[in-house]
Amino acid sequence: MEEYILPEGNVLISLSGGRTSAYMLWHILDANDGLPDRARVIFANTGREMPETLDFVQEMSERWNVPITWLEYNRIDNKVTFKEVNHKLAARKGEPFETLLYKPFLPNAVARFCTAELKVRTIKRYLVSQGWKNWVSGIGIRADEPSRINRGESRDRWVFWYPLADAGAVRSDVVDFWSSQNFDLKLWGKNGVTPKGNCDGCFLKSEATIAAMWREHPDRMQWWSDMEERVGGTFHKRRSYKEIGDFVGRQGDWLFDDEDFLCQANDGECTG
Repeated sequence: MEEYILPEGNVLISLSGGRTSAYMLWHILDANDGLPDRARVIFANTGREMPETLDFVQEMSERWNVPITWLEYNRIDNKVTFKEVNHKLAARKGEPFETLLYKPFLPNAVARFCTAELKVRTIKRYLVSQGWKNWVSGIGIRADEPSRINRGESRDRWVFWYPLADAGAVRSDVVDFWSSQNFDLKLWGKNGVTPKGNCDGCFLKSEATIAAMWREHPDRMQWWSDMEERVGGTFHKRRSYKEIGDFVGRQGDWLFDDEDFLCQANDGECTG
């Protein structure tokens, strides 16, 4: 499809590690018969992705014969920089995210500097180091997510490209595609929604999802609670991770939904 033909100039293909951005990558590879040197596929690892996400990114690279650059936020001598890693060396205990939290406050729904620093600016620093001055940034946003699309003029070095939206791709297309493949992201996803995707305990996830993570992965949720205690604040203005963890501990198999005590509506998960 012509919507997946690479634009002119340098092109960044941003890979979140989820099914949708992977679906976009497959179509771009197919439409362009691979990728020229002027195109880079980049995965920015926050250190809070589930192990299955990291394995999925690696499997894409191997099965589709496409080089994927793995990056992580880093700081040396109080100077912000980046680190290039790979599947084997990638942080798995939140190290890049924890390095970011030198500030006396935590990211939240209003000030999402975690996405800006751990992903957007980390990728920018890398591309600038490679001599790129301007580029087109391919983002995996579908046609059924119009509120996430920014068609305005860029104030930075890049302009956005939304091949999925331009091609009219919707969630069901992504679901159908992966159901027909011989490999997939090994995280459960109902109707194309993967609760454990992206950052495991992202503060933009619903309380029901965070509660489920406390039940199934208390060790992973403890990191978020520890960060709140260390900084002396919360990621969400109406709740803390310790509060949800304590509630789950007391109530056991209590089923959270949008009507339950403590449960807030999903603010819209970060997909980076």
